[in-house]
Amino acid sequence: MAARHSLIRRTLMVAVMLGLTVAGGLAADKTSAGEVTETLSPLKPPFQSMTSDELFTKLVEHNRIRDLRLQQYSAQRTYEVTNDKGKVYAQEVVRVGYQAPDRKTFVTESEKGSAVVRDLVLKRLIESESETSSGRAHRDSSIKPANYDFNLLGEQDLGPYHCLVVEAHPKRNDKYLFEGKVWIDAEDYAVVRIAGQPAQKLSFWITRADFVRQYQKIGEFWLPAKDETLVHVRLYGTKILTIDHRDYAINSSPGASTRDLAMENRVSEP
Repeated sequence: MAARHSLIRRTLMVAVMLGLTVAGGLAADKTSAGEVTETLSPLKPPFQSMTSDELFTKLVEHNRIRDLRLQQYSAQRTYEVTNDKGKVYAQEVVRVGYQAPDRKTFVTESEKGSAVVRDLVLKRLIESESETSSGRAHRDSSIKPANYDFNLLGEQDLGPYHCLVVEAHPKRNDKYLFEGKVWIDAEDYAVVRIAGQPAQKLSFWITRADFVRQYQKIGEFWLPAKDETLVHVRLYGTKILTIDHRDYAINSSPGASTRDLAMENRVSEP
């Protein structure tokens, strides 16, 4: 589950860097936490008798197989720092390339807004992910039994995906782990969505840090679609980092787009 290893580390860095930058002079905003409320249905056959441990085992094994098959991809990412009113402080558009087993490259395509926020938050965030993927700054925050317990809650549809929903409880008080909910596709046993907070309080200034990561299915692979981190800073309100992931080219030439890959798959179908 290499794609999920750096999620909490990224959330932590976003929270800390946004908090410090806000305290250094961005405009103050007051807002309430953006809670996500969901209505779940009870477990039904064939999942009624499934245990949390069985679901966790299926998730880990299916992710392991997909990771082995994922050799390379490229995608466009748009990083934005905004306030709760939608004001954009900074934006960075990059092309990210992944090569198995752990190499990532980042090329900036465009940037705008505050140079301070771009340098202290966005560029440092990108540098950190590059270091983490190469193992130079690795902290194991992956979703696996050594780090989490699962509590199976029920079933829910998220767009086209029918999901099993679990509570994830960290096994230790570690700032690189999270507590929250995970939505798992009931057919592929892949993570569709994660929503939560770091398991450990980050600092005096940061009263809360909430994140949501959404995944999308492209071919046989599940890859990030959107990340949103809301950082609630004492006296300064809420700042939001959004990362949109699009235009994937998977196990193909770097110039091929997600649309090209989808058309290629359709042509090859009988």
